[in-house]
Amino acid sequence: MKISISVFYIIIRLFLGGFMIYGGVQKFQKPIPEPIEVLEKANKFSSPEKECTLQKILYISGAKQTGYFWQVLGICEFLFGLLLIIQGSGFIGALFLLPITLHIFLFHLFLEADEIGELIQTGFLFVINIALVLKEKEKWKHLLWIKPI
Repeated sequence: MKISISVFYIIIRLFLGGFMIYGGVQKFQKPIPEPIEVLEKANKFSSPEKECTLQKILYISGAKQTGYFWQVLGICEFLFGLLLIIQGSGFIGALFLLPITLHIFLFHLFLEADEIGELIQTGFLFVINIALVLKEKEKWKHLLWIKPI
């Protein structure tokens, strides 16, 4: 039983790590659009019934237009995913990925709530990440609970 649980955690660690590495690499696949292109694209969705799509476009494009945030996010996803896949650094990779998977889930929850499949997928990734951190609670629980003297 204990071996099957260990294998399960290895599988979900590899799955989440691979998914994050893929997402990190994807951040560098397409060129960053020029501000004029973003404005033209946003104008196409300026009607009230397309407000949700406009929010997504402006949010993602804004992150890309900063000139650093989209790239930093991609590098973090790649590096933390790599840490998660490497045997000895899996815990630190899971810990560093926790705010990123939370952010991805919340993005889909608030800006793409109508995309149920993606919402379930990102929620699943977040739950996997939480499970990986909780699995190693002995390494960090002393930071939360004070021992009586």
